[in-house]
Amino acid sequence: MTQARRALAAQTVEILERGWYDHPTEGRVSIAGELAEAVAGTRSWGPDEPAGPLAASPAVATSVEVVNETSLSAARRLVEDGRGDRAGEDGGDRGGGGAAGAVGCLNFASAKNPGGGFLRGTQAQEESLAYASGLYRCLVEVPDFYASHRRRGDPLYSDRAIFSPAVPVFRDDRGGLLARPYPVSFLTVAAPNAGAMDESDERRARLPEVLFERSGRVLSLFAALGLRGLVLGAWGCGVFRNSPALVAACFATHLGPSGAFRGRFERVVFAVLDDAPGTPTHDAFARALTGEPGSG
Repeated sequence: MTQARRALAAQTVEILERGWYDHPTEGRVSIAGELAEAVAGTRSWGPDEPAGPLAASPAVATSVEVVNETSLSAARRLVEDGRGDRAGEDGGDRGGGGAAGAVGCLNFASAKNPGGGFLRGTQAQEESLAYASGLYRCLVEVPDFYASHRRRGDPLYSDRAIFSPAVPVFRDDRGGLLARPYPVSFLTVAAPNAGAMDESDERRARLPEVLFERSGRVLSLFAALGLRGLVLGAWGCGVFRNSPALVAACFATHLGPSGAFRGRFERVVFAVLDDAPGTPTHDAFARALTGEPGSG
């Protein structure tokens, strides 16, 4: 499988370099214009740089879902439902939603390598995004994000962030090329790496605080960018080994009745792909966010 994914990554890089691919039934599909706009619109924030003022918008009743599926499967549903930032209603591009894009998706980022182990054929959430979209091409434009984390060597990482607007997604979850690509705006933020700290590491005591503050920063950036439909998930709960219950509780507090982001988003989907017996990670998020362990 690793070799097959390496080949898939190489093919994706070729597509990004030339700006098009041949679909088996629809012929040549160009993503050159959309990709160029996404790359040009990619921006970053330093660790102490404020997100900016929240976009003006009326408070809404937020729909929160927890589903056992991939991030891109959830994002595609939101795009097809037209439940993003409603840019189309203002005369903007319904699919892309202008600069912000219709749907925002959190990239569970590697702090040190754009796309994580994408080029090596590894598989986690960030890699799945990189195989299927133009995200990798955007991330390589922000080398300081990765260089700064490599220099610091601190597994808590930092509040640095990268936003890539309306990135074309051109593969499905099986790696097949799509007849019609769709846009997703990606926010790239690294969770702290609990797995890199042993039990005696004093920094472990800071994990709850760091996760709470950084998850709030994620939502603050999405809100400042005007995105109203989000795909989040079990951020940092894979190889970084953060507690699913803790991460879920952080987001639940921020989005809950007394949270700073209550009413800021129309729809928030937690895509928690979990094939473990009993789906413990999915259920931890379902309990915290919907009160229904078996939802999704």
